[in-house]
Amino acid sequence: MTKIFLSPPHMGGTENQYIQQAFEQNWIAPLGENVDMFETAILDYTAGEHALALSSGTAAIHLALLTMGIGTGDSVFCSTLTFAASANPITYVNATPVFIDSDEETWNMSPEALRLALEDAKTTNNLPKAVIIVHILGLAAKLDKLVAICKEYGVPIIEDAAESLGSTYHGKMTGTFGEMGIFSFNGNKIMTTSGGGMLLTNSNEDREKAFYYATQAKEQAPYYLHLEIGYNYRLSNILAGIGRGQMEVLADHVDKRRAIFDRYSDTLADLEGVSMMPILPDTAPNCWLSAIRLDYSIISKSTKEIVAYMQERDIEARMMWNPLHKQPSFSESRCYQVGEENISEKLFEEVLCLPSGSSMTEAEQARVLEALVEILTA
Repeated sequence: MTKIFLSPPHMGGTENQYIQQAFEQNWIAPLGENVDMFETAILDYTAGEHALALSSGTAAIHLALLTMGIGTGDSVFCSTLTFAASANPITYVNATPVFIDSDEETWNMSPEALRLALEDAKTTNNLPKAVIIVHILGLAAKLDKLVAICKEYGVPIIEDAAESLGSTYHGKMTGTFGEMGIFSFNGNKIMTTSGGGMLLTNSNEDREKAFYYATQAKEQAPYYLHLEIGYNYRLSNILAGIGRGQMEVLADHVDKRRAIFDRYSDTLADLEGVSMMPILPDTAPNCWLSAIRLDYSIISKSTKEIVAYMQERDIEARMMWNPLHKQPSFSESRCYQVGEENISEKLFEEVLCLPSGSSMTEAEQARVLEALVEILTA
């Protein structure tokens, strides 16, 4: 049997056309029409204001922090239930990460836990220089509350929408609510450029500053002059060609992933002890990944056991991220939570991510569901 992957790349067919165009024009270096048009396509799709195509989503977060002037002695608050790339750039600028627990309704940053952390920081006169809000699995966080709280304390937002391109909150695209927004085009994302990312900002000045850092901090001079340390973070014109083609099928791929979520939801609706990932009212997730949550008072198999069982049947499933405050690399970092129970730790134990690629056929999904129901009801 062909292996069913969690979220494989799904090409639309026109990507080669734009790549070939770059070869014909000999724009192989990180310059050229593909980069410009890819940035424009992202802005048109998201209704954003300024975009910068980069080598990765991680680079985009790093540049957001640099552009905000964050460095040694500063702190940055970040969702704890996320991939390490959301927080690693905080350490790149020698700032201190502080983690915020999830809530039950979104699995994303808890507004109540964020307020606790900000009030604590205010009493010590050490408010963070930014809050990184992550939309995991394509699910939107409670942006109205989170944005209002950050505004109350005067703290800017970096919106990590690496997994949520195409998701909307109250009709507005995720990635456009904060001072900075980032997307990822890694190979497993809803659209890919093989590797790549995008930085969104409301300020052309910030876009130019990020561009400066992304291109080795070269000064305008008749010779090579560098007053600051820069980075090689621009996206290749070749890879941007893939992005242009992917943008043409993005809406269709979002629809396909939502249909996959609906089929999982319909089939598993009557299975006791299993619930689907939560969706807030007036939001439309891109369903980058479909995930289920297990009630261990009813289900006897752990997510780890289910992953192994599915692997034996050539089906890739995955546990939720181990919260960052539990990672050895962040062992000295604090995590704020509401009450005695840490929600992110519970979600790590109870959530299972299922194959969700937009190229997955209904027959392949039926195979996934057959194996899943078999192990859950064993």
